[in-house]
Amino acid sequence: MTTYDDRASLTDLTTTAERVRRSVEGVIEGKPEVVRLSLTVLLAEGHLLIEDVPGVGKTMLAKTLARSIDCSVRRIQFTPDLLPSDITGVSIFDQQRRDFEFKPGAIFAQIVIGDEINRASPKTQSALLESMEERQVTVDGHTYELPSPFMVVATQNPVEMEGTYPLPEAQRDRFMARVSIGYPSPEAELQMLDVHGSVSPLDDLQPVAHAHDIVKLIDAVRGVHVADTVRRYAVDIVAATRTHPDLRLGASPRATLHLLRAAKASAALSGREYVLPDDLQALAVPVLAHRLMPTAQAQLNRRTSEQVVLDILQRTPVPTAAPPVAPPPVAPPAGPLYGQQQPGIRQL
Repeated sequence: MTTYDDRASLTDLTTTAERVRRSVEGVIEGKPEVVRLSLTVLLAEGHLLIEDVPGVGKTMLAKTLARSIDCSVRRIQFTPDLLPSDITGVSIFDQQRRDFEFKPGAIFAQIVIGDEINRASPKTQSALLESMEERQVTVDGHTYELPSPFMVVATQNPVEMEGTYPLPEAQRDRFMARVSIGYPSPEAELQMLDVHGSVSPLDDLQPVAHAHDIVKLIDAVRGVHVADTVRRYAVDIVAATRTHPDLRLGASPRATLHLLRAAKASAALSGREYVLPDDLQALAVPVLAHRLMPTAQAQLNRRTSEQVVLDILQRTPVPTAAPPVAPPPVAPPAGPLYGQQQPGIRQL
């Protein structure tokens, strides 16, 4: 296993990741933060949910990331008539062998692109649960391991809801991060017309990394150091979502694990062998927001999950290098509410 005991592993990671980043940004213009998050999720052994309006390049981002790596890629177009066996596979009786033979489904690839995932029925959506969490598929009592690396990149349109089935919380929680591409800037859109106007840039896109290289980089990311104070900071952030008054469902312990893994991958991409609180803060919104369920009152007040996460980041104390010296205890002032000015009393 590659660890950070060897400095070359960090150099290899940043070099390979830079090649993949340049390859993806050659197609997805003007969205460096989206490309970086995609690489972060890949190296953190997670799955990515791309949620945005039609025509902004959701499927293009997924296909570009897949083609930039020399590995097996399968694309699944989710439709209402898609069956779970189309994803996991099915056992077919072989007349010559007089036995059942397993035919693998589309999930047996290293990068699986699920286009418009919310257009399939809940029964079909549930076929992804075992593979996304345990990286295996069980059919007719037999368990089949999935290849490594394994990543599901799913897209969905949150605006046009006719004929769609919203993802259940159990499946949303299995996605490490959610990203919205957004509209490009006028300059990037003008450049897109020059690049995409005549031919598709995917036609000439060549792999810049191999699957075994990604496996080594994933092992290297696992060796990134996380201090105890940073671990506690991650736990405090996630725990605050479970008691926030604007949320009726907070983040799960799986979210804490995903936040820490993503922070380790982000630190490695930045050339660091250790995680900073800044890494957790930068990833808190894409990792946590899609798992949260606002209350009815928060929705009436137009409070989004992203705003709640930002509010939690402002309220949660950030760990420092050295613990501050505790001030001497001060007796609270008389009054029913500590910290509020009482009538007739002037505060200095």
